[in-house]
Amino acid sequence: MQLRPSLDTGSDTPLYRQLGSWLQNLIDTGGLNSGDRLPPTRELAGQLGLNRTTVSAAYAILESSGHIKGAVGRGSFVCHAPLAPSFLDWSRFLAPALSPAVASAPAGLINFSNSRPPEDLFPVDEFRECCAEVLRDSALTPLMQIGSPSGLEPLREYLLQGAIAEGYASSADGILITNGCQQAIDLLRRALVRPGDKVALEDPVYPGLKSVFLEAGAQIIGIPVGPRGLDPDALSRALQAGVRLVVVTPSFQNPTGFTMPAEARAALTTMVRQAGAVLIENDMYSSLAWGTTAGPRLKSLDPHTICIGSFSKIAFPGLRVGWVIAPRAVIARLTEWKQLSDLHTDQLSQAFLLRFATSGRLAAHQKKAIVAGREKGKALALACRTHLAECRYTLPEGGLNMWVELPAALDAGALRGLAQQAGVDFLPGRYFAVSRPHDSGFRLSFGGLPVDQIRRGVELLGGVIRGALDSRRNVVAMPQAII
Repeated sequence: MQLRPSLDTGSDTPLYRQLGSWLQNLIDTGGLNSGDRLPPTRELAGQLGLNRTTVSAAYAILESSGHIKGAVGRGSFVCHAPLAPSFLDWSRFLAPALSPAVASAPAGLINFSNSRPPEDLFPVDEFRECCAEVLRDSALTPLMQIGSPSGLEPLREYLLQGAIAEGYASSADGILITNGCQQAIDLLRRALVRPGDKVALEDPVYPGLKSVFLEAGAQIIGIPVGPRGLDPDALSRALQAGVRLVVVTPSFQNPTGFTMPAEARAALTTMVRQAGAVLIENDMYSSLAWGTTAGPRLKSLDPHTICIGSFSKIAFPGLRVGWVIAPRAVIARLTEWKQLSDLHTDQLSQAFLLRFATSGRLAAHQKKAIVAGREKGKALALACRTHLAECRYTLPEGGLNMWVELPAALDAGALRGLAQQAGVDFLPGRYFAVSRPHDSGFRLSFGGLPVDQIRRGVELLGGVIRGALDSRRNVVAMPQAII
């Protein structure tokens, strides 16, 4: 099959998006039919003079939209019927997507691509008891009504007083309950960012965070992040260039798993404060420290810091209850945006989680989660030392993720297909890129997997990496043909 799309290398739209849109249109208009097999990524890349990773990313977009379906060992096939004729060309109205679509892993793989807590540890029976207690309470009826955009008052009081007791909030702060951390970030960008404003993000970073600020029309500046946190020199240059907002995850950062030491946290808050910029602390993962603590919260070092948190990583992601703790003036403006957005966060979910926390069941679950996480960390460390000797990585001390750097000769996007064929999956670094491509990096999300799958999955990855290196060495060592 010969495909000849018209791609513009000078366009602001990335080539993989141009190719994905062209193929999608070809399928929608009947140029490709259900059951047709697309060329392998390597073959199409050769035909079009593109990097194989570019073609893989385009195929990922099509798979996520349901236009094609990948079959391990067989290729990618069209599985979408042509669209019925329409008097509207929806491509003229729909805004372009802001981040690469993540193709779901085929069933049956050891899946390191999802950063989620383990379902087998969910305290379902204990939570069911909490729900029953709330539903039997005489105060149930008001929970069925429209609630305050600020959130359920008893939950707000519980969380804020807890933050004050831990030393990272004060009576000058307020709190807003949100639909998870993602909405917290979205409300903050609505309140704080205008088109053209410069925003500094960690690089690499969770793509959902980057997309929120791109949609706001912000000018994103990626600050390299390493085992000691943000690169201070790069951050200093960004602040001097006019950055007005800095967003950082100091504890067990997603995707790297890195945690900033205490002295780096102090230096960061001082630098941002002296520059007159706003600092947002994403505190989603600090409750998953395997040791005594993940380090002081940035807000405890500078009261002007805005801190966001969530029950998602320590309890139940599906309930979507997060919060923002910030100076009262900020909370007042965020509350206005919250009311415009969705009126309020579901009150029953808030009441269930409040009872789960105040009953002591949340603390008991956290202890179990930390013990399980520590065991997974030990298994991960041993497996990496045994099977990833060719790679660079920093073992985390908590959280759900770890970053791996391949030898320079290898591309993580291209390696993913080989890994899936071997029975394991991960997310390549390009999904998390801000200012650098991160072609040789990838995220291992180990938190949701049992110990035996972590061991086996890393073993399979090590075999794929060594095989790819051996193949490359054989090509390089191949004698030149005599003409």
